[in-house]
Amino acid sequence: MNHALDAALRAALTEGERALAAGDVPVGAVVLDSEGAIIGRGHNEREATGDPTGHAEVLALRAAARTRGEWRLSGCTLVVTLEPCVMCAGATVLSRVDRLVYGARDPKAGAAGSLWDLVRDPRLNHRPEVVPPDLVGAEVAADCAGLLTRFFSERRG
Repeated sequence: MNHALDAALRAALTEGERALAAGDVPVGAVVLDSEGAIIGRGHNEREATGDPTGHAEVLALRAAARTRGEWRLSGCTLVVTLEPCVMCAGATVLSRVDRLVYGARDPKAGAAGSLWDLVRDPRLNHRPEVVPPDLVGAEVAADCAGLLTRFFSERRG
């Protein structure tokens, strides 16, 4: 994986830490423009806001759209610590991002290759490139998975 994507996953991890500090599932996301600059950030805020759509990806995509002044995020990359769920995978497709990078698989709800593969469904009119954990740096992928493992092991006692 290139240095820019590693740095972007690290930025998403920082967002995930913000969610953890607020008592939410520690998922973070950033959106990169075509030059690799971060134009949107988000972390899970469902618990803090009571909003079922308060997922890191949705919030990062909204922030990127505000930055660009339009909903179409062509040329952008969504980088997230955890594989998107169906809602977030749908938002990824509908926002027209070119690429999705994620650091940890979600075998229970992942919609980018684990449980479903919504983002690459050939029936859709837009399919972003997907960069799964096995194609990102091993260290940063382990950090993404580790953040979630720590959270859930602490919750379960």
